[in-house]
Amino acid sequence: MTLTVEEKLRNTVPPQARKVALAYSGGLDSALCVVLLREKYGAEEIIPITVDVGQGEDEVSESFRKAELLGIEPILIDARDEFTDEWLTKAIRANSSYNGYPVSTSMTRQLIAQRVAREALALGCDGIAEGSSGKGNDQYRMHKVFKRFAPELEILVPVRDFDLTRTEEIELCERYGVPVTEIISGGDDKTMWCRSIASGGIGLDTALPDDVWLWYTPPLKAPDEPAVFTLAFENGLPVALDGARLPLGEIIQALNVLGGRHGLGKIDMFEDGIMDMKSREIYEAPGADIILRLHQDLEQWTLTKDEVLFKKLVDSQWAYKVYHGEWFTPFKDDLDAFVAQSQGVVAGEYRVQLYKGGLDILERRSDTGLFFPDVRSISSASFNQQLCGPTAQIWGLPFELLARRERETEQAEAR
Repeated sequence: MTLTVEEKLRNTVPPQARKVALAYSGGLDSALCVVLLREKYGAEEIIPITVDVGQGEDEVSESFRKAELLGIEPILIDARDEFTDEWLTKAIRANSSYNGYPVSTSMTRQLIAQRVAREALALGCDGIAEGSSGKGNDQYRMHKVFKRFAPELEILVPVRDFDLTRTEEIELCERYGVPVTEIISGGDDKTMWCRSIASGGIGLDTALPDDVWLWYTPPLKAPDEPAVFTLAFENGLPVALDGARLPLGEIIQALNVLGGRHGLGKIDMFEDGIMDMKSREIYEAPGADIILRLHQDLEQWTLTKDEVLFKKLVDSQWAYKVYHGEWFTPFKDDLDAFVAQSQGVVAGEYRVQLYKGGLDILERRSDTGLFFPDVRSISSASFNQQLCGPTAQIWGLPFELLARRERETEQAEAR
């Protein structure tokens, strides 16, 4: 039997808390949480905490405008430098990709949860709240981190607790006078590294309006003239764009604009969520696309064969664990240690051309590369090729023995 929203609110008895810290972004979910915490959870004091991870000044300002209408005053925590310097550096070095998704929201949710949990304890709260639904991934990421840093606090998740659909959330917002500013169902989650568009709200044939993109220009509408630039890496991280040394955040933002203008960065994929349910997800990440492609190429050039092969396993585990909300775990720290150890030689400069969605490497330079044409080229006489004959015979011996076993088995069966 399907319950009405009134029946859900009437029949559900949520946990109670007197003083609640709320992870507040100003989006539909967290704004509705303010009202429900007052009306249904017995909250006498709500402390909204907004963590700036690079979502942009406009979005932060909008969240404060909405907060004023809700009668709350958020605490603003600036975590932009921490996200860039501590989280994105590790993501780049680990080639962060969960089946094609450049891990981003997965990280910011955990950073936000950590900051909110610490603030909640410092302020003497007995409850901690966030706006996840029961169908998404963020509920698990936030819960794990809340338990890691504030295990004694009651965790309140109103949208999930009352089993609300998006339509019912909008209905309640209208009822309680909560401003709704969503352009597309599912909202917009943006950092400088990756933008998630309408997560969980995209159907198989859902078409996105042309004005939904922040950076991306479809290749057909991209400039007819290519863009050429250079990007230099040191210790596995981009450090200079077109010869100018810049902070990582500025390089990413510049590549978002440049790459997006020339048709890079759109990701339209099926994603296997934490609950093992597939969803169609749309992402926009031009800077991440460029940086990760070049970083992987540079690793192929500078790391040994064993390092490259083993690091692919490490990178895969890194992305899996972070996606599943396990940033603050010993195993994740162990993976970080291997990745960091491998990056000392990952240094070089790339000259790159972007054209209508394509990325071409025009030139590579590195003092630490392991490709030596004077040895490998078929045109060189760097070593006596005859020496490889006996080696090939030894390498071929196991295959000869396999053939011998097969032949002897067939003979035995024939007798």
